[in-house]
Amino acid sequence: MEKRVIAIHLPQFYPFKENDEWWGKGFTEWRNVTKAKPRFWKHYQPHLPADLGFYDLRLKECRLAQIELAKEHGIYGFCYYHYWFNGKLIMEKPVEAMLQDPDEDFPFMFCWANENWSRNWEGGFNVILIKQDYSEKDDIEHFYYLLPYFKDSRYIRIDNKPVFAIYRTTLFPDIEKTIQLWQSLAEKEGFQLYICRFEAVFAWGKKYMKKGIDAAIEFQPMNMEGFGRYENLLNSLSQKLLKKVYFSKIYSYKAYVDFQCKKSFFNEYKRYPCVCPSWDNSPRRVNRPFLAFKGSTPHIFEKWFKHVYNTFQPFSKDENLIFINAWNEWAEGNHLEPDLKFGRGYLEAVKNVINMQ
Repeated sequence: MEKRVIAIHLPQFYPFKENDEWWGKGFTEWRNVTKAKPRFWKHYQPHLPADLGFYDLRLKECRLAQIELAKEHGIYGFCYYHYWFNGKLIMEKPVEAMLQDPDEDFPFMFCWANENWSRNWEGGFNVILIKQDYSEKDDIEHFYYLLPYFKDSRYIRIDNKPVFAIYRTTLFPDIEKTIQLWQSLAEKEGFQLYICRFEAVFAWGKKYMKKGIDAAIEFQPMNMEGFGRYENLLNSLSQKLLKKVYFSKIYSYKAYVDFQCKKSFFNEYKRYPCVCPSWDNSPRRVNRPFLAFKGSTPHIFEKWFKHVYNTFQPFSKDENLIFINAWNEWAEGNHLEPDLKFGRGYLEAVKNVINMQ
């Protein structure tokens, strides 16, 4: 049975007014990426792009280059993060341009990143930059903003239903009411939505599968239940000698992959699997605690992706999604896009597994 591999995509890489105000004129994620420095023994930083360079997603040529690279390596589509704050949009320009451009012929879907924006990068977790509020009026306005995307022929569907993911359903005052409203609006337009929730360490399990949620999407590497028996590699005297690392969490990527490959998928409820090429948010946590994997390689990643790809049994002909976090989270050391160290290695790992089938 066919399996569709979807890479989570961050449309952050271009300057916009809010980033200028919060982080300085001309800020994009590339600033965090290029400023990164190693903070422990054999720490791979900075991650610098290879094939695509320091791109600007306002440019059609850059978006097309991403699409061609993804197609070439078996990626079915992108899941774009979508930022909506009571009618205020952030990072919307690349996706809005894509919608109007038939040349960008690549399947896509959205995940609504519905958290407040805070100054987390500087440790200011209580300093809110944009607050996320919920109301019936906002739900209606949000649906109609998304409607042209849902109706686009490129939008990813299951049983002809556009797939819409929500990063944190637990933040809604009444998620069931919101979904019911959206479905009633969709019905008037002649379709229904397929609603998913991202499942991570902050909320995972059947109890969060509220009425109207069709499936969960595993969010790696944050879905780490049961991994506690693996020690923090630097939770030792050597870590305590490194003040900038103290209280950070640094794990073996190989140990985590070995652990994940021993897990079996369950049928208690629908949950789509996910893998990640690595994780390292130290570029966003300068002089602050961070979480990182150590020792990731394309070969180890391929082992994990192969395990997931071969063992995941789609729930139906269309319910066949496998997610990769992420296509381009450069400031979290988590990207399929080629870098100067591994080149196209992670993309080739995906292609190798898919071509074996």
